[in-house]
Amino acid sequence: MPDSTIFSGRGNTTDELIRHRRDVADLRRRIRNRRIQVFGLYGSPLLLVTAILSWIAAKNLFWMGQNMPGSAHGAFLAVSLILVAATCIQFTVEFSRELWDWEDKGKSVSQLQLDLELAEERRIPEARRLTPSAVERQASYKERTPAEVERLRRESRHYRRVHLWMQWLLFFSSAGVTAITAWYDPPQPGKGVLIALGFTITVITAATGYFKPRERAFNLQQTADSIEEHVTALDLGIAPYVQAEDVNLELFATNVENMRVEQRKREQQLDQPHQGQQEVI
Repeated sequence: MPDSTIFSGRGNTTDELIRHRRDVADLRRRIRNRRIQVFGLYGSPLLLVTAILSWIAAKNLFWMGQNMPGSAHGAFLAVSLILVAATCIQFTVEFSRELWDWEDKGKSVSQLQLDLELAEERRIPEARRLTPSAVERQASYKERTPAEVERLRRESRHYRRVHLWMQWLLFFSSAGVTAITAWYDPPQPGKGVLIALGFTITVITAATGYFKPRERAFNLQQTADSIEEHVTALDLGIAPYVQAEDVNLELFATNVENMRVEQRKREQQLDQPHQGQQEVI
């Protein structure tokens, strides 16, 4: 019975935290949608006026004293009709109660932002009150670690594939330059192909040196292997995780966070120019 009470309490705590986060996320979504609605509500009439003025300006600039081609008239007319329809529909939905109920219609973005700030203010004390103990959070962190390892491996495979594709394209382009140079005489049509291949080689070489996909793949794979090694050591209870469970979980969370910080530092170093990397090192 006590165990069921404990698990029920943890479940209620988790549900409350999830509910607060969902409320905040829902308000952020509503703010994004409302911004799009307001942009369309006021942007469509402005675009309509711009289209009509452009229609008049084009007639006076390019076809002064003569008839404007029917295709140009048709294009401007079609754009104007579309904007008129969009404006009428949006104003009707916004200011009519009988038609489709637009979410948050009539509300300003600033009002929704205020609701978001209030929801976040309510979430902070509730989260502080409902936050589980450090041991429980560390145990949850341990359970989330395999997903982090999989993410690192997935990104590592992505950069490795990018590097391989770049290298193969570079190989074929270099071989193509040599082959076409030896094969074609006179220069055409081989000259155009040589220009394209030389451009490809230059772009790939520059992109490889700038983005460094091979180094990124190596760092990600190394971090994933290190984290997986610590997960295995924690599961098996081998060094360095040979103490009490709460101590092991704290040590595990500390080690994994340190490795993630080191990974981010390596990524930042790769984003720096070569001279900047030497200064950082």
